[in-house]
Amino acid sequence: MQIRHYPVTVSVENPPRVPLETHSGKAGRFDEAQVRRPVLRNTFRGEFMIRVRRFSYLSFAFCLSMKLAALSSGMSISGTVIDPTGAVVPGATVEVVAHNQTVLRVRTDEDGRYTAAVPSAGAYEVRVLAPGFNASESEAVVSTSTATTVRNVTLRLNRLSQEVTVTATAIPTLESHLGAAVTVLGSNQIARTDEIQEPLRWVPGVQMTQTGRPGGTAALYVRGGNSDANKVLIDGIPMNDIGGAVEFADIASSAVSRIEVLRGPNSSVYGADAMAGVVSLTTRSGSTPLPEVTYTGDGGNFSSFRNEGSMGGKWKAADYFADFARLDTSNGIPNDRFHIATASGNLGWNLFSNSTFRATVRHDLLAGGQPNAVLLYGIPDDTKQANEDSYFGATFETQTTAAWHNLVRYGGLRLRSNYTDFAPTGIPQYQDSMTYSSCTPQSDPNCVIADYLGAPVTIQGANGYTVNGQAIFQYSMQYPYSYPTSTDRDFGEAQSDYRVLPHLLALVGFEYENERGYSGGPTNEIERSNSNSTLLFQGDFAGKVFYTVGTGVEDNQLFGVVPTPRASLAYVLQKPGQSRILGETRIRASFGRGVKEPSIFEQTDSLYDQLAALPNGSQLIAQYHVGQIGPEWSRAYDGGIDQELARGKAKIGITYFHNEFTNGIEYIPSQGLIDLGVPATVAAAAAYGATVNSQAFRAQGIESDAQLQLSRTLFVRGGYTYLDAVVQRSFSSDAIGPTYNPNFPTVPIGAYSPLIGARPFRRAPHSGYFGMNYTRGKFASLLAGTLVGKRDDSDFLAYDANYMPTMLLPNRNLDAAYQRIDLSASYAVRSHVQLTSQFQNLLSEHYSEAFGYPALPFTFRSGVQLTLGGESWKLK
Repeated sequence: MQIRHYPVTVSVENPPRVPLETHSGKAGRFDEAQVRRPVLRNTFRGEFMIRVRRFSYLSFAFCLSMKLAALSSGMSISGTVIDPTGAVVPGATVEVVAHNQTVLRVRTDEDGRYTAAVPSAGAYEVRVLAPGFNASESEAVVSTSTATTVRNVTLRLNRLSQEVTVTATAIPTLESHLGAAVTVLGSNQIARTDEIQEPLRWVPGVQMTQTGRPGGTAALYVRGGNSDANKVLIDGIPMNDIGGAVEFADIASSAVSRIEVLRGPNSSVYGADAMAGVVSLTTRSGSTPLPEVTYTGDGGNFSSFRNEGSMGGKWKAADYFADFARLDTSNGIPNDRFHIATASGNLGWNLFSNSTFRATVRHDLLAGGQPNAVLLYGIPDDTKQANEDSYFGATFETQTTAAWHNLVRYGGLRLRSNYTDFAPTGIPQYQDSMTYSSCTPQSDPNCVIADYLGAPVTIQGANGYTVNGQAIFQYSMQYPYSYPTSTDRDFGEAQSDYRVLPHLLALVGFEYENERGYSGGPTNEIERSNSNSTLLFQGDFAGKVFYTVGTGVEDNQLFGVVPTPRASLAYVLQKPGQSRILGETRIRASFGRGVKEPSIFEQTDSLYDQLAALPNGSQLIAQYHVGQIGPEWSRAYDGGIDQELARGKAKIGITYFHNEFTNGIEYIPSQGLIDLGVPATVAAAAAYGATVNSQAFRAQGIESDAQLQLSRTLFVRGGYTYLDAVVQRSFSSDAIGPTYNPNFPTVPIGAYSPLIGARPFRRAPHSGYFGMNYTRGKFASLLAGTLVGKRDDSDFLAYDANYMPTMLLPNRNLDAAYQRIDLSASYAVRSHVQLTSQFQNLLSEHYSEAFGYPALPFTFRSGVQLTLGGESWKLK
């Protein structure tokens, strides 16, 4: 026996003396040698057992006292469990967890509330389980005093169609309760992309077109509408330039956690520019008690490098997030190097139990060469585009009562850009300034440069037509040439919604905006003060029929007051759970009118503004009743059906849409003004022409979408859109007098704009997409494809070296079809280390989204992502 195992000490030199009974029964001295061993055995064993019993008694007493103290002192965690729309969830199971062990378990009452008395101060997590919802686990709750700690939990439904969106109605609403067509893209679709335009290609009814490679102009077309007909928001802050234009090549996907796309006009809520659709972006917010720091770095071919660092977390009532990302690439074409740097910030604060404050900011700085359509000219241009954009805003929300919610927001944007053409790069073409004939400068003193030609090229369209020759590339002018633009927009809005009845909610809103800017230089600066008022009602009948009806009233300083009504209806034909195969069946329909204000250029080049600048302009305006340029209009209706399958694990939808775009603004030459009914005297005052509301076109079609959760590790989605768009009315130079290439004398061509009866440029009748997310263990991947059919377009080569249109190709099906397939993947080497790879255009297809602008072939980047803190370092 090892004596050292016992916590007692025995001295051999001075052994304990105890009286012992002798065999005779008398007390006497004892033999130390005989008694020493028994004393050691009995002493250690007895002392050990006594101490164990005492420790057990004390531990039990301590635990009991702590339990009683907690119960008596009121140390607890409480809160409310709600669904994504804000409705309370009664009967949910709430588990309080510490160190992965369930400490206690309670249920929510009929008002969705729970109270859990915790045994002691410390860090806990709240886990909530309820039928029909995904399990929800809150961030850590730190209980350090006798006060009650409040932790509210929002559950997410476990069906594909149960996303919650605010884009359609400005009120958090389940997607299945909407009559409008809305698509939500989450972090799985956004991750590993560089620009927002990439995930937007995976939305039905949406087409993206980029002129060339990263940094080239990227345009969004929703259901056939023009690229400047969509309202784009980030955290509720408009990103549109004056007139609706948005440069999607300037919007990186860094720090964006969610995208909502509404297909259809919604000027009733968002005012001008929401004429064809609405795209709403959400900035990521911090959520972990332990700050999370992430760094991602990768590199690949075409000298491409991307670095991103972020930090986010949550401390008491505040959450915070900051991100910086930069992408550099050479793009593989001379003078096409591009870089974009984006800084984002998001700060939230729960001021009170019913009030929150959130401030967000985003700043983009980018620059790149603009080589132009190198396939058409054979020579890259020596130009540069530099932009600096800022978006900022602050929002205060309060749930004043259970039925009354209020929101106040201020926001603004600052857009700065400068296009610079440093020097001509084309082949000089000389002309005698007196006789206008060809000449050589060595022999003719009057010989000057008339223009610059591109290199000799052969161009073939997807329609089978081919041309050869040299087109005029650049004109003789003063170089370097710059075209600066500037836009400032500031707005304030207030919104209040009140549940009048259990099944009826009313919303009122008002927004005031001041916008100012110039295009081409400060001499063309304009300023407008506009407002938009909203009245909207949302409700349901018996939980089966859901409706939204309302109107906006846009008061624009340029064109006055216009109404923008909107209505939608959804009917749940079959509720979930009534069939093993067929889930919820929803029939939906919507109607709306949209409005778009003119851009700065469209206003300053309008007939009214040109006449106003003349000495006798006021007289002409008054005599012929010339008014300000007006808004563009849209009227749209759609209807569709959504069907859930396999207990909500699959969903298919099909929608018919019909859009009428009227009062479109186009630049009309002097003869066109006369044809439009403008008196010859007035038309002559506009030397070359003017912008006028004269265009109209129709776009209708069918869009379909399918989603399938094949397993916990595999999610698949895909879609197809058929678009039938046609120009119905136009007074542009092409519409008045189509151009004819002598090589194709019977084919009318629109050199700069589509002809009447033709399709609008760059909008494919057939388009589709597919995506597949696979996650298993430490591996995650996304395979995505974009499929686009032939499109009408122009090569815009109106003049060759002899000022003839021999380089023009017919518009019909000029752009070839293409299929682009991308793959991104990541592997977690450790909980805080991931290896990442990104592959674009896996088939290395040579294609152009815009005619003459080649897209990138196969590209790849690989790197590493490091995460410090956050969930990866959570103590177990």
